[in-house]
Amino acid sequence: MRFVSVVGARPQFIKAAALGVELRCRHEDLLVHTGQHYDDNMSDVFFEELSIPAPWRHLGVGSGPHGRQTGAMLERIEQVLEEVRPDAVIVYGDTNSTMAGALAAVKLHIPVAHVEAGMRSFDRRAPEEINRVVTDHVARWLFAPSPHYARQLAAEGIVEGVYDVGDIMVDAMRLFAPLAEQRSRILQRLGVQPRQYGVATVHRAANTDDPARLRSVLAGLRQLPYPVILPLHPRTRAAVARHGLQQSLDPPECLAGGGSLAHRLVAIEPVGYLDMLQLQQHAAVVLTDSGGMQKEAYYLGVPCVTLREETEWVETVACGWNRLTGVDPHQIAAAVRHYQNERPRERPPLYGDGHSAARIAEILDGRCGAPGGAGRRETD
Repeated sequence: MRFVSVVGARPQFIKAAALGVELRCRHEDLLVHTGQHYDDNMSDVFFEELSIPAPWRHLGVGSGPHGRQTGAMLERIEQVLEEVRPDAVIVYGDTNSTMAGALAAVKLHIPVAHVEAGMRSFDRRAPEEINRVVTDHVARWLFAPSPHYARQLAAEGIVEGVYDVGDIMVDAMRLFAPLAEQRSRILQRLGVQPRQYGVATVHRAANTDDPARLRSVLAGLRQLPYPVILPLHPRTRAAVARHGLQQSLDPPECLAGGGSLAHRLVAIEPVGYLDMLQLQQHAAVVLTDSGGMQKEAYYLGVPCVTLREETEWVETVACGWNRLTGVDPHQIAAAVRHYQNERPRERPPLYGDGHSAARIAEILDGRCGAPGGAGRRETD
């Protein structure tokens, strides 16, 4: 069978790497890169270090307003699908690439498989939420990361074609965390010691486009009693310059300058997946507005502070490993103090055993040949 996997952003490269190992043992898997993340540090380095085959097609869409970007993706993905007519299209997560891939496929009556289905933040102002909802409601196979997300789909009337397979990011951690430990030298390059720093990411439009929110979150990150390493997303770097907040950031050279490093917010270039895993694994705390990093912190046993008012990964909050602070500096500092004084103990296996990719491949093996159009859902 022939699959087309549509990716465009760094979390999708990681998920496609884990699933591709299983799919390529059985079938043809054509990787289509929309170009949503397009510079070397946000794209090419992931393909190199995770040994992902080069994209079969690179659509070169690039950045831009949501409507223009999604429209360009739809047009170019449709052309590819009309050319190759795959048995199914696989999409991942919640980006514009996800929704564009799903819509282009379903309009051509090609069934869609959605990896990481059922996630909801219930914030319809977030473009990611719209992308999730639309994709789930047109997909034929919905691969949920835990029973919670399968129940959410059922609450929306989606009960057929739903599979609780676990989270494919656990597969990625199982495959790549040992590799990061072997290969990454990021701590040595930066000159930081394990558990003596925090690591942060800030990239969501809600936090970067609003100058007051961005100023507030940067101020909160500077309050920690140790340095915070901030790999700077291109969107965030542009927003920092646009809002005149460069003085909030310290250069990497400050880590070698001696003296106290408390209240330092050290901006570095984006790093590859292996370096990012290593930074997270040895951090005292992870601070992020990324959904993927909330989960990675949990898998690695590192407390997380989520720089949002809501999260899709509610179980990590319920068991004490994740605290929602929004961008309020006082709440950010209080959450870090809490983890300094009281580290969570229990860490149940919320999202599976690290073999989600095999389950997804087996389900697709058995169901892709079944009759029915794109709107038909298979039952367990």
